[in-house]
Amino acid sequence: MTEITLLPHDGKDDYTDQIAPGSYLRTLSPTGFVVRLPKDSKPASVRSLGHLLSHKERKYFTSDVQVEAPNVAESLAQEFIGGLKLGSYSAGQRKGDYEIHPLENGRFQYIGETEKNLILSDVQNRVRALVDAPANKKRAQDLAAWATESGKAYGYDVKVLDKAACEKEGLHALLAVNRGSEDPAVLIVMEYCGGAQDETTAIIGKGVTFDTGGVSIKGSQNLHLMKSDMGGAAATFGALEAAARLKLPVNLVGIVPATDNSVDALSIKPSDVIESHAGKTIEIIDTDAEGRLIMADGLSYAVKYFSPTTLIDVATLTGSAVRTFGYVCAATLSKNEELVEQFRAAGEACGERVWPLPPWDDFAKGLESDVADVKNFSGNPLHGATDAFKFLENFTHDHERYIHFDIAGVALKQGPYAKDRQATGYGVRLFVEWLSRQAANKS
Repeated sequence: MTEITLLPHDGKDDYTDQIAPGSYLRTLSPTGFVVRLPKDSKPASVRSLGHLLSHKERKYFTSDVQVEAPNVAESLAQEFIGGLKLGSYSAGQRKGDYEIHPLENGRFQYIGETEKNLILSDVQNRVRALVDAPANKKRAQDLAAWATESGKAYGYDVKVLDKAACEKEGLHALLAVNRGSEDPAVLIVMEYCGGAQDETTAIIGKGVTFDTGGVSIKGSQNLHLMKSDMGGAAATFGALEAAARLKLPVNLVGIVPATDNSVDALSIKPSDVIESHAGKTIEIIDTDAEGRLIMADGLSYAVKYFSPTTLIDVATLTGSAVRTFGYVCAATLSKNEELVEQFRAAGEACGERVWPLPPWDDFAKGLESDVADVKNFSGNPLHGATDAFKFLENFTHDHERYIHFDIAGVALKQGPYAKDRQATGYGVRLFVEWLSRQAANKS
């Protein structure tokens, strides 16, 4: 058994045995670890400490861990244990010498409640594996299979619309993006019913399994990272599975339009005009602005069939969001300021921060088209994240509680856990925290 003693900060900053700069103390004892919390500990920083310890010192861990935390707040001890679980993840499952981390199926002994944090970390690790998977191992049908298996395991409904059903439903924008692909598109619809029937939240997650840019092809530098362009889908999958596993008293719908964006003779071209589920026509200016096309159909479908109280979309959508906020937080946009403030508070509490950009209608002018109801891209590089939001607004049927999250900078990060970049599982904790707060306010 691995024994860990978790101690509060003692006011000193001169520790010589550190996991990493700023993480303070890690002392290896004959039977385990003594870990001292960082100064001004927050849930996210304590979780990161456990994550890093578990990742860097895996050779010292057994599958049974006992944690003692004298004089440490129980909530922080729980976050630390959740971090240990996060550190059991590796993207190297396809390596010949891959070994399962002892804590992947580890047992944690602690005087206190740990189930919620362990479930959240397990769900995050599961969706991180999806984002890190190579494109040929997560085609649209693979995402559908993942959702179907999760629904069966954890008790929520999953319906998959295949290409024929998408055509019948009129998901024209999704099908247009899919034209260049060898794999048919699907629309994955998940429904968890755990609360009163008068309120439903719908989350639409972008499921582009690989993005070449289409005919408006991307440059080759870092193109391999476009396997992560389904980070919004992963966040949506994670939110549904976590809500079901935690038995949250909420009603939650998740919708993932899934396809890759590839180059082929049949691919849509700049100047094409396509239709959409909402009945609006779209002029294609840039085929690399494909995520908003499939999201448009997902948003319209959600409103038509579920009449959600709150309408959310989440996507690795624009480089503009990365240039604005780097890798610190997600961009969010909504005309509903109450929603923005609720998510800012939830993000601060769980460590998945968001910050708003202006949703003003002034930005919509660049999307006006001479030949269709709307352009998919303004051509203006100055406010791309806001342009994407203004485009998507056209397909929400004027929903009053619509909020958009651009997670391009936070779904995949460089850091101490991988040689290149690694998925973070961003969005799972944010949505669970917000849903939990909403449920608490109703009780």
